[in-house]
This record gives sequence, C-alpha cells and structure tokens, in this order.
Amino acid sequence: MAETGLRTTQYTILNLLASHGATTMAVLADLLAMDRATMGHNLRPLERDGLITICVGRNDRREREVSLSCAGKAAEAKCRPLWLKAQARFENEFGEDDALAMRRLMARITVLDLAT
Repeated sequence: MAETGLRTTQYTILNLLASHGATTMAVLADLLAMDRATMGHNLRPLERDGLITICVGRNDRREREVSLSCAGKAAEAKCRPLWLKAQARFENEFGEDDALAMRRLMARITVLDLAT
C-alpha cells in the first residue's frame, strides 16, 4: 500500500468511514482501540489532504463528526484492492486457520481493561 501514500491506520480509518458512514471521533477511537488524542493525531493528515472532513457534532456540539470527502471515497476505493491483496498474501503465507486465530486473539486483547 506504500504506493498510495497512506499508512495502514489511515486506510483503516477511511475504510471504516466508507462502511459505517459519518461518525464521531470517539466512536472511531473505540472501533480502533485508540484513545481520542491518538485518533486526532491520525485524523489530522487525512483532513489536511482533503480526504476527510471534521465538523461539530449534530447531536452534541462538544463532539466532532468525521466523514469522508469525495477525495477520501476515491482514495479508499483505490486502496481497497491493495488491502485485500495484502490480506490474502498474509493468509497464504501464515495460513488461513492461524490468521483467523490471530485475529480472534487480537480482538480479545483490544477489549481487555488493563488500566486497573
């Protein structure tokens, strides 16, 4: 995906917005198991490059709603085949069963409350 100029995290954000529609920074952060500061750090370059828009929340003015711009939709669509190809290559090299097991384990890790 290096040829697209997007990092994996940036593509993941674009893909989530493409599939879920406009959503708040807090929801995006939760979906990606990030804190809001890290999410903001990841969104800044996408906003700067015109791939997303960030505006005041419709339901709560304290929230920031993130949505894909037309350029963001095009970038996500351009990257999707490359992402799918990388995923297929990973599964081919690592093994489909082991890849699934790793994804399940990582999903369990993201819901752990390690703060206590």
